[in-house]
Amino acid sequence: MASRDFCSSGEGMEILQQVCSKQLPPCNLSEEDLLQNPHFSKLLLSLSQHMDESGLSLTLAKEQAQAWKEVRLHKTTWLRSEILQRVIQELLVDYYVKTQDRNLTSEDKKFHETLEQRLLVTELTQLLGPSQEREVPPLLGLEKVDLLELMPPSEDFMWMRARLLLEVEEQLKKKCFTLLCYHNPSSDSDSETLKAAKVWNLAEVLVGEKQQCQDAKSQQKEQMVLLEKKSATYSQVLLRCLALLQRLLQEHRLKTQSELDRINAQYLEVKCSAMILKLRMEELKILSDTYTDEKVEVHRLIRDRLEGAIHLQEQDMEKSRQVLNTYEVLGEEFDRLVKEYTQLKQATENKRWALQEFNKACC
Repeated sequence: MASRDFCSSGEGMEILQQVCSKQLPPCNLSEEDLLQNPHFSKLLLSLSQHMDESGLSLTLAKEQAQAWKEVRLHKTTWLRSEILQRVIQELLVDYYVKTQDRNLTSEDKKFHETLEQRLLVTELTQLLGPSQEREVPPLLGLEKVDLLELMPPSEDFMWMRARLLLEVEEQLKKKCFTLLCYHNPSSDSDSETLKAAKVWNLAEVLVGEKQQCQDAKSQQKEQMVLLEKKSATYSQVLLRCLALLQRLLQEHRLKTQSELDRINAQYLEVKCSAMILKLRMEELKILSDTYTDEKVEVHRLIRDRLEGAIHLQEQDMEKSRQVLNTYEVLGEEFDRLVKEYTQLKQATENKRWALQEFNKACC
């Protein structure tokens, strides 16, 4: 009963909604669901006392925070060594670029050669690893003692180390100024003192901007949760509206649909007949404008003459057909006579040609 009274109050409902939206996974629980399930609401409140905003238990959240603290510490240590390593490599690359100009002093050459030798021997020593824990034979049979013999003299190393601090500091200062100008382009024209002061506060500015981004992301997440809830509510409202529209269609529109369809069909039929009559009328108008009485009379005379010529041709065709039919009755005898006639005609033509040639020769 107490849990039901708590859920029925406005303050309890607000607390439950905060729990559902922040600590527990997003679930579309309405006020009606919480009121109808008071024991479930009590369970949600009990769980919220043992969970943080990310959904983890308080013990796991504490362990996670400690683990993240250690990770950040190791990450900071690694980043320092990585930055120093890259700065030294950039110094060596710049040295090789400058060697092409051949404007380096003996001290510059000595400094970079000592630095490169020290760095190379250190990296090779790290590759070999501790000799006590190594089970496989060393690479190329080398030991750390062999590599340590290649170290530069201690005097050169101390001199190189003192100068290296200045070189690294100068490189880091240039990088910081570059980062500052990228973050705030208006600082490019400032003096080095002012740039140094701005760089000193740049970390706090970046942390503040990062916090603003995280706050904006958290607000976006809350807004997304609210948007999902509103989308679910809107979907339910739209479904109810569609159900109402369907009922209206079934009760009101469908009763008169058949009558409306009949009237529309009659209207379209009349309209179609009118369009056909209009098209016929336009056709007759075009014909009357195109063909005058004189043109029609000329066309009639031409047609009569053509019909007379066609009639004569048909008569000639009929006569020719009758003659052919007569010849076809003779059969093979007719073919033999045609061949003999052809041969006689050919012989006559040949003799006529020979006589003409003979007369030409006599003359």
